[in-house]
Amino acid sequence: MKITILGRKCSPRESFKAHAEKKLAKVERFFGDDAEAKVTATVEKSSQTVEITIVNSGMIFRAQERAENMNEALDKCVDSLVRQIRKNKTRVEKKLRNGVIDDLLPADEPIAEEEDFEVVRTKTVQLKPQSVEEAILQMNLLDHQFYVFLNAETNAVNVVYKRSDSGYGLIEPEI
Repeated sequence: MKITILGRKCSPRESFKAHAEKKLAKVERFFGDDAEAKVTATVEKSSQTVEITIVNSGMIFRAQERAENMNEALDKCVDSLVRQIRKNKTRVEKKLRNGVIDDLLPADEPIAEEEDFEVVRTKTVQLKPQSVEEAILQMNLLDHQFYVFLNAETNAVNVVYKRSDSGYGLIEPEI
C-alpha cells in the first residue's frame, strides 16, 4: 500500500509517521499493494484530527476522527475503517477479492451486517445553470446539507455540501 502522510497547520513527527504505517499495515491486508492511503493530520486549538482516505479498485474508504493527540486520533480512525469494512463486508468482498475478509477478520466478534440498500424516496430536481455561490445560497435557503446544480462555468453537474468544519465543499465529476 502506498501511504502519503500530510500535515495541515503542522508537520507530523517521524514517530507519528511510523505509528501510522504500523497501524495501516492492519488495514493493508484487506486491500493489498495496489491501494493508496492518504493520512492527513490537522492541529486545532483544543484537539487534533486525523483523516484517512484509502482508494482501491475504484472504491473509496474514508474515516476522520478527533482526539487530544494525533496517535489517539489515528487509532480511532483505523478502528473506524475496520468497522466500515466489517459492516459492509459482503459488498466490499465482491469488489475486492472473494473470501479474503472472512479470513482476516476475527470470528469471535459479532458482525451487524447491513441489509440491502432500500431507496425510500426518489426526488427529481431541475438543473439550471448557477454559480457555486448561488448554489450555496440556495442550499442554505432550503436548509439542506447538500445541493445538486448545473455549474454555469463548467456546464457539468456539481454538488455543494456543508462540511463538519463549518466550511463548504464542492464535488465536481471527473470522467
